Amino acid sequence: MAMDFGTGGGKKRRPRPEMNVTPLVDVVLVLLIIFMVVTPLLAKQFWISLPDQNDEQEPPPDTEPPLVVSVGSDGTIRINNEEVQPADLPSRLSRVLASRRSRTIFFDAADDADFGRAVEALDLARGGGATTIAVATDALPGIE
Repeated sequence: MAMDFGTGGGKKRRPRPEMNVTPLVDVVLVLLIIFMVVTPLLAKQFWISLPDQNDEQEPPPDTEPPLVVSVGSDGTIRINNEEVQPADLPSRLSRVLASRRSRTIFFDAADDADFGRAVEALDLARGGGATTIAVATDALPGIE
């Protein structure tokens, strides 16, 4: 039994356009692989070290008092309650830090202090040699 597939007489059929989906599937699979590889690299990590919850623990008595740079609501900059002119802050801070083992300072700004003045004080403190600047969220003992 023989079958005729359009080679015989009769009407001629026009070729019908068909979409080839094979390249589309290939592109989608390649994109899937790229996203699977790149997604773990997009995770940002922010490491933070928090102190223990032991409130009873007091610092050893032989430690030096913290060095606090503060900005008042009127824009005055202080190093441990001693007012300092902004131009003198880096040199004064470098002299104080030279006599300490740690180059860590605490930064405190009044709630209504000018933001630009606070950022300027931070920049000047960094220029004065402070390697770690910790923002004080609570009042430190002995500092107003």
